[in-house]
Amino acid sequence: MQRLQELLAVMQEDTTPLAQSVKLYAEAASLINYCKKTLDDAKLKVDEIDAELIGKTGDGV
Repeated sequence: MQRLQELLAVMQEDTTPLAQSVKLYAEAASLINYCKKTLDDAKLKVDEIDAELIGKTGDGV
């Protein structure tokens, strides 16, 4: 998250050249994809745990 904030700050500077902004944007997009995948994986694990608990108890969590 901190790196994304750093990238945004640099891209918002008026003195940042377009070529550098494009590189920073690509890095930010890659970080966002990584974060999304990590969150999706965590959600899947939580869903699996919930399903396992429901199966053991026979009712909702």
